Amino acid sequence: MLLESYRTELTGYCYRMLGSGFEAEDAVQETFVRAWRSAYDGRRGSERTWLYAIATNVCIDMLRSAQRRALAVDLGPAAEAGAADFGPPLGEHRWVMPVPDARVLPEDRVVRRETLRLAFVAALQHLPPRQRAVLILRDVLCWHADEVAVLLDCTVASVTSALQRARATLRTVAPAPGEPLRPADDAQRRLLARYCDAFERHDVDTLVALLHEDATMTMPPFVWWLRGRDHIRAALLDPAASCAGARLVPVAANASPAYWQTRPGPDGAHVPFGLVLIDVAGPRVVSVTTYLDVDRLVGLFGPPG
Repeated sequence: MLLESYRTELTGYCYRMLGSGFEAEDAVQETFVRAWRSAYDGRRGSERTWLYAIATNVCIDMLRSAQRRALAVDLGPAAEAGAADFGPPLGEHRWVMPVPDARVLPEDRVVRRETLRLAFVAALQHLPPRQRAVLILRDVLCWHADEVAVLLDCTVASVTSALQRARATLRTVAPAPGEPLRPADDAQRRLLARYCDAFERHDVDTLVALLHEDATMTMPPFVWWLRGRDHIRAALLDPAASCAGARLVPVAANASPAYWQTRPGPDGAHVPFGLVLIDVAGPRVVSVTTYLDVDRLVGLFGPPG
């Protein structure tokens, strides 16, 4: 059994279940360990179905008594002013974390790329684990109900009921608007180019003009976040938080527009400051999330290149 051939698709599944690239990789490794220790006997359908069943059980075990991962916009009200007291950081286990595209997007399979957006993964975390698994398998990976029933060792009626409940919950916590990265989309490519150019020139007026009027800006691991052009503009103009001299280096993350933000170090050489994920909807940027735990993230994504 060539387990490695399943690693990428299983990591994508576990990432949506767990909301963390780090935990997804741990879950897949544990799945392989359990697979090596047991023998495939065909009772859970195909070899692929059997592996997904193991991965589902691993994820459910990891989710027992765990706090729901979230984005800052789900944890409290927006700050009222641009200049902010960030407050103490929260632990990594509280956040929906990013994941490299290469770890979760199989080259030989069409994947709904929008289901890797941070907002969608955060919405999934509102579902109980088994409902989460059913919705991902049915609506994201497009498995048939009878296949999911075999995987979960339950009836098709149970799968259908769980899917209906999951869809109803997801409608109440609908993901924020946004689109996956579309390199062939000229309009999106021009918008992102203008955004990066304005950011690197520290042209705040142009940068803010590219934002949706209700755009959000967040900076995990801090709960502090902003909504609206005026508040974001004030934050960008705050001398204590100036991004002057920073650069944006493209990186493949969450099938979304993503960049390493680098800043000059003491010797003048640029070093990573944060991993930036951007949500775009039509002609405007609707959210900017900057993850600041670069030491951990460089280990997963590799350094800016």
